[in-house]
Amino acid sequence: MKSLIAVLMGVVIMLLVFSCATVPTEPLTSGELRLLSMQVPSRITVGFPYDLIIIFRADGKPEISKACCSWSGGGPYCFKARNLKYGSPGNFIIELPPADPGTYTMECYADYLRDGETQRTNVISSQITVFSGAR
Repeated sequence: MKSLIAVLMGVVIMLLVFSCATVPTEPLTSGELRLLSMQVPSRITVGFPYDLIIIFRADGKPEISKACCSWSGGGPYCFKARNLKYGSPGNFIIELPPADPGTYTMECYADYLRDGETQRTNVISSQITVFSGAR
């Protein structure tokens, strides 16, 4: 039981370190869009597309033109953001294509309009695992 708690604490600490490393902590500037995290489905299966929810903070309601992701160095592949919800924080969804089985580091960013010019957000990352169809 103690080893399980130690492992869980280690995972929590690693998540905190990685989240601090990829998300700036200073206040938003005027019109800025900053990605905070992504919610990856608990089970991604070969051959099936899946939705990735990206959580963000924004000053105002900037228009997101596209979101792009790379898997362990491949890409970036860009997708249209859908179901955009502003708030504190806000979120949007991108549908990702089927992937081969394995564990990947996924990195994502978004392009958005700010004062009439296209700007790029910070990059966020997460580990994803794609399972074969059999359980």
